[in-house]
Amino acid sequence: MRLAIERTSVKVNPDPKRVIARFFYNGEVRAKEVIQKVMELSESQVFDIISPILQEYSKRHRNITKVLQRHCNKLKDIFDQLKIDQDGVSNYRKLLIGSYFTHEYSIESAAFFNPSMIEDPDQSELEEGEKRMIISFRAVGEGHISSIAFRRALIDKDNNIEVIGAGNYIDEAEIIRNAVYNKQLFFEKAAITQINVSVLNEIEEKLEDRFEYSSLRRIILDSQKLEMDDLKKLEFDKMLWLADSYYEIVFSLDTDISDRVIFPISEFERKGIEDARFVRFLQDDGSYTYFATYTAYDGSLIMPKLLETTDFIDFKVRPLYGAGAQNKNLALFPRKINGKYVMMSRIDGWNNYIMYSDKINVWEKPIRLQEPKFSWEFVQIGNCGSPIETEDGWLVITHGVGAMRRYVLGVSLLKLDDPSVIIGRLNEPLLIPNKDEREGYVPNVLYSCGSIIHNGKLVVPYGLSDYSSSFALIDLKDLLAKLKTES
Repeated sequence: MRLAIERTSVKVNPDPKRVIARFFYNGEVRAKEVIQKVMELSESQVFDIISPILQEYSKRHRNITKVLQRHCNKLKDIFDQLKIDQDGVSNYRKLLIGSYFTHEYSIESAAFFNPSMIEDPDQSELEEGEKRMIISFRAVGEGHISSIAFRRALIDKDNNIEVIGAGNYIDEAEIIRNAVYNKQLFFEKAAITQINVSVLNEIEEKLEDRFEYSSLRRIILDSQKLEMDDLKKLEFDKMLWLADSYYEIVFSLDTDISDRVIFPISEFERKGIEDARFVRFLQDDGSYTYFATYTAYDGSLIMPKLLETTDFIDFKVRPLYGAGAQNKNLALFPRKINGKYVMMSRIDGWNNYIMYSDKINVWEKPIRLQEPKFSWEFVQIGNCGSPIETEDGWLVITHGVGAMRRYVLGVSLLKLDDPSVIIGRLNEPLLIPNKDEREGYVPNVLYSCGSIIHNGKLVVPYGLSDYSSSFALIDLKDLLAKLKTES
């Protein structure tokens, strides 16, 4: 018999009014024509056109002038080709040019789902039994492009959940590319992305064992200038795209967590960044760092990546390496075990694996932990977020895919000091889509990316048919007791 589940009435739906001002580029020829047309206008004409634009869009964006200026600056190469001194162009004319290369993008117009819940670094001014949480969501907009969005939530002593409403603006972070690359690891990842071997060898021999982004970019651009073959030039571009997968993003300190969105930045994630699994990780010195694994997708290739932050303002981003860092569903344990980092994965798209590492971004020798066992998971099994530590073992929320491609949630319990040992595994689903949850962008799908324990309850945030999100509560004592009797 299945465990009793308490579904909350809280629903988090997509909001099409949440828009971001993105750079819009329609090709070099059109770009030149637009800039030339704007340059032919008088200063008074420029002011008359840009003034109402600024008035209207300042109500929709925190600093629209900064955005338009930034987008104009991206066109420096076009200005140079037109032999126009960009620095000599008036401020209003720059803003007007920037406006023609800007469009609004509704980040969650299609869906807002697959939540991951984590404890907020700020737990100040709360009453006993309350906890402040940060929830990440997969936000999907036009073209099915996914980004990572956030909401703050409060859980009270009775496990009532309040998701705090979003602010009026969305803020894009400043992007900083100051990484130092390990040559061996970088080129191992480059080989996996199927970049031409001769191009890899040509660039590799010109680099030191450790190199900076600026050095790599300079070498690649110099090589491209000497190359006549367009296909080979594309391979050089792919090298830059990979280098662009390492970056740091910094949000303004005056933004609310709901204002911050992590949008695809590099070419290797241009089709979306999916299903972030956040974990509050206990470091050796007793401090906490927040990590999240997520999937970057360029339309054909999948690249697992790692986010790192301590404050949800400054994030470091890097790819994950190794035979175990393939496919989707990577989830980091919240602390080291026996001196090793531990990760769950699903490298073959079908089974659950576990792996150990001395380095948080290098994962080799995955060990198969679970395979589909029950009829409701015959198609595949995977994790639904980082394991949760209890006195009885590691609690792992899983998803199983069965007949009619129905996604349900299950649970397993792993041994604390050796998580490759399964103590128990529910032989029936924990959570099944009901008649009110099965309709959506992708019908019959329940999915989660990270749960918590609070006041004796397992709190599971979950996506409803790849459209919206809700929450379920399960008595922890009952769940653990059942897990220890089933396998």
